[in-house]
Amino acid sequence: MTVNVNVSDLFSIDGKVALVTGGGSGIGWMIAEGYARAGVKVYIASRKEAELEARIAELGDGGDVTAIVADLSTEAGCNALGDEIESRENGKLDILVNNAGANWGEPYETFPESAWNRVLDVNVKGVFALTRRLTGALEAAASHEDPSRVINIGSIDGLTVPALETFSYSASKAAVHHMSRVLAKKLAPKRITVNAVAPGPFQSRMMKATLENVGEAINKMVPLGRIGNPEDMAGIAIFLASRAGQYVNGTVIPVDGGISGCR
Repeated sequence: MTVNVNVSDLFSIDGKVALVTGGGSGIGWMIAEGYARAGVKVYIASRKEAELEARIAELGDGGDVTAIVADLSTEAGCNALGDEIESRENGKLDILVNNAGANWGEPYETFPESAWNRVLDVNVKGVFALTRRLTGALEAAASHEDPSRVINIGSIDGLTVPALETFSYSASKAAVHHMSRVLAKKLAPKRITVNAVAPGPFQSRMMKATLENVGEAINKMVPLGRIGNPEDMAGIAIFLASRAGQYVNGTVIPVDGGISGCR
């Protein structure tokens, strides 16, 4: 069989509509900015309006990005965000990136119940609630030739044992990975793919203190010798949302410079 491939078309996501939660900083903004510069109409959502607006101001005329303030730690907050997206986009959404997340580090002996509640509410329950709320919009935008996409942001801490005492965070990300597989099977008949990305160390608010304290040691730990950059994260997100990634479903893709795969 001869395949005629136009590479530009294969990786194009121009004209799509995406929602990126936790989109005001770190990995969320890396994805949102990459999408915007690739011609996607992007909504970014988080609790911090000033942070969202600052990112949009930095982008300038580099793309179409709209901020929505949302609390994704409750089902009510997830449903409210879903209502807003459906209202603005006539009930359709091409891409949902579940990136909003919480972390907590504390010694084993004192690790509190509140740390489990806070982290699981955002990282696991929020991902499920928002995906369920927007399933109808994703299905409405999907076709057999071009499925809608759900991309859940996990972590290599959900693949390997983390060095830090972040018990609820690592457990939550392992849950995100497996939930992505479960939802991939559930939503495939609706022409919606679900995949997870498991980032390694990237420059983000969550990693800021760690990189300041032990950044050089982390670079040495990565087989490629550096932490991830915005293009690394934008690239995988664009691939999964494009025609090039339309037959990828139910996977967990590490983007970690080889940390999890070269042991």
